[in-house]
Amino acid sequence: MALGDRMESRFSQSSASASSHLDEFSNREDGEFSGQRELETVVGADPVTGTTNIPYLPQTVFLCDSRHEGFEETVPTGPSESGLVSKWRPKEKMKTGCVALVLCLNIGVDPPDVIKISPCARMECWIDPFSMTAPKALDTIGKSLQAQYERWQPRARYRPQLDPTVEEVKKLCSSCRKNARSERVLFHYNGHGVPKPTSNGEIWVFNKSYTQYIPLPISELDSWLQTPSIYVFDCSAAGMIVNAFIERQDWNSSGSSNSSKDCILLAACEAHETLPQSADFPADVFTACLTTPIKMALHWFCLRSLLHDFIDHSLIDKIPGRQNDRKTLLGELNWIFTAITDTIAWNVLPHDLFRRLFRQDLLVASLFRNFLLAERIMRTANCSPISYPPLPSTHQHHMWDAWDMAAEGCLSKLPHLISDPAAEFQPSSFFTEQLTAFEVWLDHGAEHKKPPEQLPIVLQVLLSQSHRFRALVLLGRFLDMGPWAVNLALSVGIFPYVLKLLQTTAMELRQILVFIWTKILALDKSCQVDLVKDGGHAYFIKFLDSMDAYPEQRAMAAFVLAVIVDGHRRGQEACIQANLTHVCLRHLQLANPHEAQAEPLLLQWLCLCLGKLWEDFHEAQVIGLQADAPAIFTPLLLEPQPEVRAAAVFALGTLIEVGSDSCRDSHVGDEDCDEDEKPKAELSIVKSLLQVLGDGSPLVRAELAVALARFGFGHNKHLKSIAAAYWKPHPTSVLSSLPSLANIGSSIGSGSTNPNQYMHQGSSLSSQIGPVLRVGSESMSSTRDGRISTSSPIASTGILHGSPVSDDSSQHSDSGILLKESNTNGVINHPRSMPLDSTVYSQCVLAMSSLAKDPSPRIANLGRRALSIIGIEHVFSKAAKYNGGVHQGDLPGQPASPGFVGLARSSSWFDMHAGPLPMTFRTPPVSPPKQNYLTGLRRVYSLEFRPHQVGSQDTGLADPLLGSSGSMISERSLLPQSSIYNWSCGHFSRPLLAASDDNADIIARREEREKIALDNLAKCQHSSITKLSNQIASWDTRFESGTKATMLLPFTPIVVAADENERIRVWNYEEASPLNSFDNHSLSDRGVSKLCLINELDDSLLLVASSDGNIRIWKDFVLKGRQKLVTAFSSIQGHKPGVRASNAVVDWQQQSGYLYASSEISSILLWDLDKEQNISSISSSSDSNISALSASQVHGGQFAAGFVDGSVRIFDVRNPEMPVCATKLHNQRVEKVVGIGFQPGLGPTKIVSASQAGDIQFMDIRNHSKAYLTIEAHRGSLTALAIHRHAPVIASGSAKQIVKVFSLDGEQLSIIRYHPTFMAQRIGSISCLTFHPYRVLLAAGAADACVSIYADDNYQTR
Repeated sequence: MALGDRMESRFSQSSASASSHLDEFSNREDGEFSGQRELETVVGADPVTGTTNIPYLPQTVFLCDSRHEGFEETVPTGPSESGLVSKWRPKEKMKTGCVALVLCLNIGVDPPDVIKISPCARMECWIDPFSMTAPKALDTIGKSLQAQYERWQPRARYRPQLDPTVEEVKKLCSSCRKNARSERVLFHYNGHGVPKPTSNGEIWVFNKSYTQYIPLPISELDSWLQTPSIYVFDCSAAGMIVNAFIERQDWNSSGSSNSSKDCILLAACEAHETLPQSADFPADVFTACLTTPIKMALHWFCLRSLLHDFIDHSLIDKIPGRQNDRKTLLGELNWIFTAITDTIAWNVLPHDLFRRLFRQDLLVASLFRNFLLAERIMRTANCSPISYPPLPSTHQHHMWDAWDMAAEGCLSKLPHLISDPAAEFQPSSFFTEQLTAFEVWLDHGAEHKKPPEQLPIVLQVLLSQSHRFRALVLLGRFLDMGPWAVNLALSVGIFPYVLKLLQTTAMELRQILVFIWTKILALDKSCQVDLVKDGGHAYFIKFLDSMDAYPEQRAMAAFVLAVIVDGHRRGQEACIQANLTHVCLRHLQLANPHEAQAEPLLLQWLCLCLGKLWEDFHEAQVIGLQADAPAIFTPLLLEPQPEVRAAAVFALGTLIEVGSDSCRDSHVGDEDCDEDEKPKAELSIVKSLLQVLGDGSPLVRAELAVALARFGFGHNKHLKSIAAAYWKPHPTSVLSSLPSLANIGSSIGSGSTNPNQYMHQGSSLSSQIGPVLRVGSESMSSTRDGRISTSSPIASTGILHGSPVSDDSSQHSDSGILLKESNTNGVINHPRSMPLDSTVYSQCVLAMSSLAKDPSPRIANLGRRALSIIGIEHVFSKAAKYNGGVHQGDLPGQPASPGFVGLARSSSWFDMHAGPLPMTFRTPPVSPPKQNYLTGLRRVYSLEFRPHQVGSQDTGLADPLLGSSGSMISERSLLPQSSIYNWSCGHFSRPLLAASDDNADIIARREEREKIALDNLAKCQHSSITKLSNQIASWDTRFESGTKATMLLPFTPIVVAADENERIRVWNYEEASPLNSFDNHSLSDRGVSKLCLINELDDSLLLVASSDGNIRIWKDFVLKGRQKLVTAFSSIQGHKPGVRASNAVVDWQQQSGYLYASSEISSILLWDLDKEQNISSISSSSDSNISALSASQVHGGQFAAGFVDGSVRIFDVRNPEMPVCATKLHNQRVEKVVGIGFQPGLGPTKIVSASQAGDIQFMDIRNHSKAYLTIEAHRGSLTALAIHRHAPVIASGSAKQIVKVFSLDGEQLSIIRYHPTFMAQRIGSISCLTFHPYRVLLAAGAADACVSIYADDNYQTR
């Protein structure tokens, strides 16, 4: 299957856009999902209602995407640009610039220490020196040797020196080094006419009259040639020279001289060996192997082959073709030889040595490939060539068999090709077979197995047009196996090949080349430089702009471009010139969010690519703004995929210029500064961004915090002024409250910029935001009497109002805010007046503060860093308990927008949102604040609070961040950094073409759990429960404040309990052993309102809903100390003014993936946890608050709500305009509904409701005028109600230490008052009840911190 097809089939499974759940419900008449399984054999028809009971086991899992892995623990790093990753790069490309050829042959005179045999090897450079006169032979051999070397390095300077003296050698070496400069020099020495080297490492040359042999020490030779250098010694006992050289190196390294000399030595034999004299070999067999390997290899093979008698040796010299033409026989042989020797070296050598010897210098690489042949051939003559650095033995490597096969094929064709020059050349099957071997490895190989030895051959195949496509596809499959595979491929030297392929125009290669580059850049960012240098970016821009490619492949092109421009100014400039901005924006506009074809991955990477292009690049930002980019991005903030929303927030954030405040304030009237346009555009961008403040995904909110921090940095003075003005009132007037975040959404929608519309008199602001304010002298100072100068631009824009502060606000004096003043008092002064839209600045401050209290610890940290940039700093310690209640100073009657995005305004905002933020204060060195100061403000001199850091000017600021712009670079390092880009890069590091291996295990476990669930479910429905008072376990949770919520896990004997302080404990009730204990979060006193299990048939997640509406979802919560926060968000984003968010009610519905939430607001919020988005706000149609909420666990989209006034309403998301049914069930005494739920079984029409008055009502919505059954269970003290999901049983608990169990007919099955101990102690006051989902087990949590579990008499442990 072609890679494009594989990619398409792979991606189409995972990236089909999820259609709207609401549409799904509204299009189905029965309200049941298509995934519902019909298991009528298990459960029969209900005789009462006549409906068929089909147990519904949800098939979808939620919150299991990669974005939920380790968001809190780790910050992703993205592609690396240095360190271990780039080891594959040669440190620097080398070139051999000069070659010295020293031949000491002295033809006709044998050296005294050599006794020659007869017949003896005579050929030197394939020339018989005795076939002509000695001087002519010497000259011819010298020229022939030069020609042989020029085949490997034609551009080098060659200096032959024939039978030289010491002086001539010295002159030669000095000249070579001078000409080569820093390039490598090759010194080739043929010593066949002189004695063997001495044990001291001396080689021999001649005197001028050729009457004496003169020794030349290797040390002198080394000092003349210097480094880098390579020596070839073709003489007997050449190992003597290598040994002497190594000794010299060791001696040097022990001294102070440079020990890292770049010297390479190749020697023909060991120190004790003599060169072979057999007439079958040339006399210079070592040189022949190094410089004419194909000819030497074929001669040697022919001698040992069966073809020996049929092939004339002279034919080998007539092989047709050229060495560099792969479509000829000689060229193909050379190509195969290169591939095989490369492969042997790659598989035998350490990778760093391989890169140094085979990838750094073309001539050195050729010599070492040929050296492997020399070792193979000369070992058959009992000679062992050696090298420095030493190489492992390779002469018996099995790849030589492949070479022998290729050589045999060549020789067998040779006579025919020579006799008929017009005969068509038939290429060898070598490369096809090797690619097949590589493909077999891909089918069975893995990281922990031996790497594929064919990798260097695949590299060679890329040179051939006929094999290229197949090789690239296989290479793509290999790279997809992981970063280790990419690193291997880069180490073997693939990079220059795939870089050059970007210059091809072949259409069929485009997709696979983009894929390969995606994999390379996901590992190593440093390749961006090479791509821009070679113009490769244009290839990817063209591909991105082509509509015929699949969207996920174009997403890869966008990823490649994003890496090219990431922190690389030349890349940014090149892509701007190639019009990348308009290409990306055009495709973002073309992608209709409502069409399934809009591939989320493409949208995500178009956004990230533009964000990286604009990041810290003013010219690109201007182009983006001129192209109206913010208007194109704003709709993406509502996309269903959190990754797309986060990427859009990131891109919009990069359009906000960091550090532009000084430009705006100090160059008034300077046209280059875009005096009006840029700040207006940035204000508009922030307005758009504020609508994601209440997003359900931490990924999105984290990017918002980073973007607001950038805005805070660029608009520092204005934001500090706003904050300072709000927190520093003067005695006779007070600034009114910051505009509520509840109104931000509507203000964005209406486009209103009237600052007065948010101003309301009389509400104190001190507790709205619970941070410490630090204000520098350049932006804020009070006058001596504590007044703010009324000439302040803040006052003039209509923010100041003249209403006194309520003294009641002193209740908030510990709200955790510190205002930092400078040592000098003056008045506020600004170079120019602030922009009119001060409301956006106010909203921005409030949004930062909301983020600083985010339920996700990482986002809260980002929010606090954003606040610190504008001079506000949180101070933390453990909170005291809060006594609750509504404060007198709060203003009732402030309308809250139903379509809120943020938090409704209230003077007790601070208390509602974070609980009392933990506070610490230093004692101020000045007199205590006067009464008329806003509550919670303490005047503290910055020097007392924190000593000045080095380099910060004496501005009176607590942090140099807020000082003058002189230290802009160091200040910018304090900005929180975006993580969406680095996190998104991880997607391409993972396998994209192969399905995960662990799917089979997951499916098997799921099937096993489904079987258990269905078996237990059938037992539940058919069991006749007589009583439920058999206490099988009792657990003292040791909660200080009693148990607030409990939950029984479906497939393990585990109970989870939580308390008022949000401590969560996990216990195995069959083994009576604690499993885990952890805090839901560190700063809580709200209590847990609900525990739910997400994905109960798979890897279950624990949903913990706090009473303040914050949702936190945990994985691995059963494992001691291993729990991890998957996601966290606030499900209640706005409140009626003046009322604490302390009674949030939530419920989870696995079938639909919906979380329903409500509190002291007039609507029920519908959260889609697949999209991590609030998709709807359903009006409760009541003036009363919701006190109980229950989602149907059988019919997706249905839920019931009980109200404080005793009324009950049933809703269906298919009809969000009004309740399906509304009735005042509990009308004897007006008491709030404590518990509500759908009756067991699968009929959607019957509900059970219990009020605090003690009555339990049974109602059928088909006749909802009155209850068809009423049970007076408890008298005025009912505290808990539990309804079994499948068994016909309900339970109620009382504050009077009683649990009663009833059948659906109203019959009391059992009553529980005492623990079954010897002393029969009374149970505690019941605070929560819950049934096991598939078994008849009841867990009861009590105020005495005891959790008891009850079963019927038939209970059996597993």
